[in-house]
Amino acid sequence: MTVAVIRFGGSNCDRDARRALEHLGVDAEIVWHEDGLPEDTDGIVVPGGFSYGDYLRAGAMAARAPIMDEVRAAAAEGTPVLGVCNGAQIGCEGGLTPGAFTTNESARFQCEPVHLRVENADTPWTAAYEEGDVVEVPIAHGEGRFEIADERLQGLVETDRILFRYCEPDGEITEAANPNGSKDNVAGVLGTEDHVAVLMPHPERATLPDIGPTDGQGVLRAFE
Repeated sequence: MTVAVIRFGGSNCDRDARRALEHLGVDAEIVWHEDGLPEDTDGIVVPGGFSYGDYLRAGAMAARAPIMDEVRAAAAEGTPVLGVCNGAQIGCEGGLTPGAFTTNESARFQCEPVHLRVENADTPWTAAYEEGDVVEVPIAHGEGRFEIADERLQGLVETDRILFRYCEPDGEITEAANPNGSKDNVAGVLGTEDHVAVLMPHPERATLPDIGPTDGQGVLRAFE
């Protein structure tokens, strides 16, 4: 599989994503957004960073870049698409997934390890885990609070489209374990189809054994 890692002005996790994928034996290529998707693209990562300096809203401008039309078209044809952190903001702004990510409840940038509970293990992104597993991955964001209307959240719950929730190390869902005030502790969600997902934590930063925990490998193994 050849995975296109899209680089916008302000992206800063594109090389991390490529290195993590290559560590898992996945061919990955950084693609400048103005160049469009390569013809041999079999998977897409929209990485973290601060595209367009987070002007207007985080992800709002990148979501309207021409390459995102190609991403939506590829997703409609079944191509796996993963948005991480700023890529999650772009994915929501671009209509790939429901909801929105906005300013942390703390009103500050937060960079720390968090625990996530696997809510749905029957997806490409969570097939390496069991439902209820707890994984440790880092966050690094100022606008990571997931917001969605109550009725739409209920729809996500009823259709098993919540991937991860912030939790305690033992898996308990608590307010204290929620680092940014996300509604219902949601950390990652699916699009209409399960091959499209966004999440605020960084699995690519929890993949290489030389630099720390490797719990994030399971998410990226969807591209193998």
